[in-house]
Amino acid sequence: MLGALFLDKEVEEVKYLLKSELEDLLHDITDDQLHHVVRRAMEERYQILFKILKRFASREECIKYVRTQQNIK
Repeated sequence: MLGALFLDKEVEEVKYLLKSELEDLLHDITDDQLHHVVRRAMEERYQILFKILKRFASREECIKYVRTQQNIK
């Protein structure tokens, strides 16, 4: 396990970057022309980034990015 110290401004920047990447992935995952292997890799990346976001963001901020079975194809 690793630890790190972040300034408040740095935490906000990390949250912004994570949210931006998650939104891009959400948009790209919905493309019906994606090969299933690519879609699975994107889903795995999404889950990893979401777990990181949960360490930085409040519960309310994270709720927007929760993936349920309904929105997973």
